[in-house]
Amino acid sequence: MINEYIAYLKNNPKGYWFKRKLYGWGWVPALWQGWAATLIYILSLVYLFMRIDENSHSISDTFIDMAVPFLVLTGLFILVCYLKGQKPRWQWGEEKE
Repeated sequence: MINEYIAYLKNNPKGYWFKRKLYGWGWVPALWQGWAATLIYILSLVYLFMRIDENSHSISDTFIDMAVPFLVLTGLFILVCYLKGQKPRWQWGEEKE
């Protein structure tokens, strides 16, 4: 199955950063730019959680300080995936021609 995924990701003539997932709905990074965007997203979340852990004094502080930045970062990441990736849709395996 890994070889099938690798072949699927290499077949990228339009240069999408993110290709449609082979099984299910969503995206998977296909080029280094997609991997870089994913890494930046993950590192931003880790930084956010570490900063909140240092500064929060109660559960409500933690939730308020975390919710909005988390939603904004996730929304921006989904927007990048949508703009630089294939149109998402449900699929189960590679399309038969």
